This record gives sequence, structure tokens and C-alpha cells, in this order.
Amino acid sequence: MTFNFDQIIDRSHSASVKFDGRQGYFGTTDVLPMWVADMDFAAPEVVTRALQERAAHPVYGYTLYPDELYDALIGWLQRRFGWQVKREWIVWSPGVVPSLFACVRAFTQPGEPVIVQPPVYFPFFSAVTQNERRLVQNPLALRQDRYHINFEQLEQQAGTAKLMLLCTPHNPVGRVWTQDELQQVLEIARRNDVLVLADEIHADLVYPDSRHIPLAQLAGNDPHVITAVAPSKTFNIPGLGLSALIVPAAEQRAALAGVFNSLHVSASNPFSVAAFAAAYNGGETWLDALMAYLDETRSFVAAYLAEHLPQIRLIWPEGTYLLWLDCRGLGLDDAALQRFFVEQAQVGMNPGTVFGEGGSGFMRLNIGTPRAVVRQALEQIHAAWLNESKLK
Repeated sequence: MTFNFDQIIDRSHSASVKFDGRQGYFGTTDVLPMWVADMDFAAPEVVTRALQERAAHPVYGYTLYPDELYDALIGWLQRRFGWQVKREWIVWSPGVVPSLFACVRAFTQPGEPVIVQPPVYFPFFSAVTQNERRLVQNPLALRQDRYHINFEQLEQQAGTAKLMLLCTPHNPVGRVWTQDELQQVLEIARRNDVLVLADEIHADLVYPDSRHIPLAQLAGNDPHVITAVAPSKTFNIPGLGLSALIVPAAEQRAALAGVFNSLHVSASNPFSVAAFAAAYNGGETWLDALMAYLDETRSFVAAYLAEHLPQIRLIWPEGTYLLWLDCRGLGLDDAALQRFFVEQAQVGMNPGTVFGEGGSGFMRLNIGTPRAVVRQALEQIHAAWLNESKLK
């Protein structure tokens, strides 16, 4: 079976945040949208077919979580990672970000410290601060173009914290943590009785030179680890809004249920249920083809920058379709960097500053799009930099 990831699909006027939200975010619609973390590829046909079949039934009422939904998730985790998850461990959620907020509320009290590791996906910060908890930062260290965890500092911080939010694989720096690194995180959590919420939404998007290991699997499913998973990034269905928390401990499941119930939050949508099950049951071949395509794009970007724009260094990604670009070689401050990309290169990326400490001088580039679009973005940046250099 072949898949056409080179097909350009016009997403304008579809209420897409990535495309139709450009004016609000960048102040102009005249930028190539390479920002929001969804892809410009058609979802797997098996997902589209499942949605069409569900839409053919003309009643869209309140919906249960059917057995096939549980079976699809359990089967996927077993096939892809060898991780055996029990049905009773699964807590449904309307998304991974709501899961972050729910865990902060369920397992900490106002004013208590929560550990995050910047530069990191920005809802990690708001899940802490908007719930009036104390943000404790364990910044990742960039050494020889690769990010590392500061375990000595983490050990100290864990002495007072009850909760740590771990991004694995990491967005935006693209690290896929090794077994040794995860083992160290786990040992620190156990020694200090810290609960780790492992956001593993990018777990399926790992390149051939790396391997994702679910933290809970490594932990033997002990109560120090809760895992957030979803097919949304994997199969490009984030707008359907359904995810799961894997929670082995019954008392923790009850605490989370209490938070979701207090907000009267339900994730049961007939279309999200149909897409979730279909993706995990029938999307494996599509995913393998996607990762081969993204792997080629990753190499293309690296080669292009090395040849034409050595001032921009690619932090080699081990996972995700999000590339972390070190733009400090351009010699621009963050405001000037954003103006350069938006106004001169006309490429819309996420500025590194939104990801917190360590993000200054960086940009996040989304390559989940046809390679021709990626090439166009790089060529526009190259042309703009040549013009900028002439003016200096």
C-alpha cells in the first residue's frame, strides 16, 4: 500500500488554527504556516471511513466508551511497545492538556511545587501556574547539540515536590529519553515519593535511530507513574479531542475522576470514539509510511541548513515532527528574530521563548507537511538571510 504524503491539501477556510489563525498569531496571513503541532497530511483512510460510517447514522447522541475502544488502546500499546495495560487502569480524558491540568489539581494543593523541564510545551507551565501551584524548573542542558537532564538538580527539587510533569518524547527539543535516563528519573521519583505524569503523546513518532520506552512499563506499572497517551498527534486527528490516562493505582483513578466530575467534563463524542478505535486498530501501516517520509524530511532539512544556512543549527530530533532550530548564529535578539522570519522570510514558526527558559534564540519548525512546503520555507529563509546580509 502506498500513501501520498506529497499531496498538498488546502486547509484554508476550514477553521484551522494553523492556517486561519495566522492573522491573530503573526499579524498577517502572508506566512507559510509551520507552527501549530498538527500535520497537513490526510488522516489514514481507515479513520476517514470510520467517521463516514458513524456520520451515516443520523443520531449523534450521548455516547458510551465501548469495549472496542478499550481493546484498541490496549492492543496498540501491546503491539508497539510490549506494554501490557489493564482495562481498569484507563481513564478517558478530552485531551492531554486537560489531563495535565487534572493531574495538577488531583495530586497537589495550591502553593505546592510542581517540577517541569524547560524548554517545554507551554501548557506545562500554565497547568501549574493557572492552578496556583508553584512552578519549579529543572532546565534541560544543551551539550554538544544534544539535550540532557540535570539529575543532580532534579534530586534536590524532588525533595519537596509531589508531582513532576515529564515530556517523553520531548517537545520541542526532540529527545527520546534512553532507558538509563528514564531509570534515573524513576529512581529519583521513588526515593522522594514524587508522582511523575509522563506525557507520551509523541510516543509513536520516533525515528529509526531511537526507541521509545513507556516510563510506566519500565517502572513495572508502579503508582509513581501516570501516563498520558493519545492517537491525536500520531494519526493527525487532534481536533477530535480524546485521550487516555493510564493509571495503575485505584486511589489515583478515583482522584482524577473526582476532578473531571467536578467540572462535568466528558470526552465521549461519537466521532472521537470512532476515530480513536479505527486509528489504533488499522493505522499501523500508514504510521510506518509516515515515519519513513518524516525521516527523509528530517535529513533534507539537516542537509539544506548545513549547505545554505550554517548560521542555523538543527538540534537533531530523535522523535516528533517538530524541529528545534538554534538560530543564535544569526545574531538577532528574540524580537528581531521573530520579525525576520515573519516579515522578511514570511515563514510562521513558534518562537523558542514561548517554551520557557533555554528557548531564547531558538525556533520550532513543524515538518509535518509535504516536503515541497518544507523546501519552500527553507528557500524563503535562505533568500531573506542573503538579503539581510547585503543590508548589513
